[in-house]
Amino acid sequence: MNKIPHKIIDLFAGLGGIRQGFAPFFDACVFSSEWDKFCQQTYQANFGDCPAGDITQIHPQNIPAFDILLAGFPCQPFSQAGHKKGFSDIRGTLFFNISEIAAYHRPKVLFLENVKGFKNHNRGNTFSTVKHSLEALGYQVYATLLNAKQFGIPQNRERIYIVAFLDKISLSKQAIELKQLGVEPNQIFMLVFIATHF
Repeated sequence: MNKIPHKIIDLFAGLGGIRQGFAPFFDACVFSSEWDKFCQQTYQANFGDCPAGDITQIHPQNIPAFDILLAGFPCQPFSQAGHKKGFSDIRGTLFFNISEIAAYHRPKVLFLENVKGFKNHNRGNTFSTVKHSLEALGYQVYATLLNAKQFGIPQNRERIYIVAFLDKISLSKQAIELKQLGVEPNQIFMLVFIATHF
């Protein structure tokens, strides 16, 4: 398979689950960040490179140039299983580090993941803040809930996926075909992610 010649970065990388999905398609991962030392060790075993540490201590100018930002930013402040303090929890503010990096580097695409409850946290104000922050940087922002079991994974795991494009896109022919097949409109952007942008 010919890889798309774009560079990715992987923030709040954990063990590298999001990178694993993108790696077969893109040229290189030029930077990753994960503060947990045991996750760093596993990530290095999985991919051959050790993530940098705490993203709050890394200036955007010290991150190499890239095209696509991947980030499964901390979910505990927004989760039903947590205290749901949102931006009042220091972990909840880490989205703004993503925003700062995006403002500096202007990547073509942001791909963000969080828990299902993120969309409706604080009566939708949390999601609205994130959406408006990215729109202020010039991004078109799309979001949908997807469940792992829809993709052959034996787990009932719903997550919100937020994809933001710096350039205007149109969901063209592929989207029309998917619509005719009965695919939900709010899921189309995920299914034509590569086809419409690269």
